[in-house]
Amino acid sequence: MPRGDKSAYTDKQKRKAEHIEAGYEARGVPEDEAERRAWATVNKDSGGGNKSGSGRGKPDTNASAKKGGKRGGAAAAARTTASRSASAKRAAASRTPAERSASARKAAATRRRNAAARESA
Repeated sequence: MPRGDKSAYTDKQKRKAEHIEAGYEARGVPEDEAERRAWATVNKDSGGGNKSGSGRGKPDTNASAKKGGKRGGAAAAARTTASRSASAKRAAASRTPAERSASARKAAATRRRNAAARESA
């Protein structure tokens, strides 16, 4: 099998590489470099082409998908409650009611109703 031949890869691995490549291209990486990185990522996750023999290779680890950045809300937990609350209020104020989804409008109405009930009690 010549180098660069992708016949040993499963359909899932090929789809995964296409998706990763599209993500790199969306961030401005040149097409050939994006393809190279995508296949390198697939190889790292699954150990290369899985389309052969008993058991079809080893299972995907998804190690590359878990790489980078803080996980589990660690970044948010490092901020104070007041800081997070102020940020959320600024974000909410920047959205006009017309831009909100129906569920967001309903939730906002429920919060106002609950706040009014607390004040009257």
